Amino acid sequence: MKVYGSTGVNPSDVSALRVAVVIPTYNAGQQLIACLRPVLASPLKARILVVDSSSKDGTAQLAMEMGVEVISIPQHEFNHGATREMARQRVDGDIVVMLTQDSVLTDSDSLRQIVAAFDDPAVVAAYGRQLPRADAKPIGAHARIFNYPELTRIKARSDAGELGIKTPFISNSFAAYRQNALDAVGGFPGHLIVGEDTFAAARLLLAGGKIAYVAEATVFHSHHHGVMQEFRRYFDIGVFFQREYWIKEAFGRAESEGRRFVLSEFRYLLTNAPYLIPSAMLRTVMKYLAYRLGAAEASLPLWLKSFLSTHKGYWARTLH
Repeated sequence: MKVYGSTGVNPSDVSALRVAVVIPTYNAGQQLIACLRPVLASPLKARILVVDSSSKDGTAQLAMEMGVEVISIPQHEFNHGATREMARQRVDGDIVVMLTQDSVLTDSDSLRQIVAAFDDPAVVAAYGRQLPRADAKPIGAHARIFNYPELTRIKARSDAGELGIKTPFISNSFAAYRQNALDAVGGFPGHLIVGEDTFAAARLLLAGGKIAYVAEATVFHSHHHGVMQEFRRYFDIGVFFQREYWIKEAFGRAESEGRRFVLSEFRYLLTNAPYLIPSAMLRTVMKYLAYRLGAAEASLPLWLKSFLSTHKGYWARTLH
């Protein structure tokens, strides 16, 4: 197995690692204050870079007032993979941590906890446990409970038989990467509609690295998407997995994981919010339909793909 551990420091000495945090933003407002405070309070004293997509609410100015480095880019240039790749190349360092503007570390030690996963020289990426916000609705809360269990785990390519498509699962809402490992697999690609984190994780696993799920590193992050929001999101996911079919070939199909999720959600709602079961059933049908449409996007006209997608700018770029 190829090991990416040559940082030039004792792997058990987390404080010796050069850590950077990258946060893409757009009209983050007060969210950014909540996001930045625990990062700034971390004993790691990481370099923090905000990449702002020309916010109209003063996000960039707010970040600078908090003492954070800011890069501004035109809104239409934002790309989930390419923007993060540009940012991580700029910050350099041994470890780069990815956060989103709506992710809030539960305490200032969560950053150190996720970086500590790299004590193991075979670990090339890590992601933390996402907890539902206090105001999370039951459907959104279950999604976090299902995807982010209580027990820490190290994943390798050999776990595909057990975990299937969850083997390369990772989330850039709160994830960390060994920079030289990302360099070796080409970093985050710019050609994807979504899924730059899963793409990179799959490449890292196939290269022989390991991914740590660190349940002790926690962040508040959850959503309450409407039915159409979820439809558009799952359309984009279907596009991603169809265009990057090699991921399913290497690790397994996403559909089987979807069945597990539906059964888990039903049991959770039956106990906690049975009145939401009809809504959850509707959402399940809509998500499945959206995923299948995304998987069949090659036969759809461009205008329809743009209409069905969350990321309309992705399709607009296809026109040029």
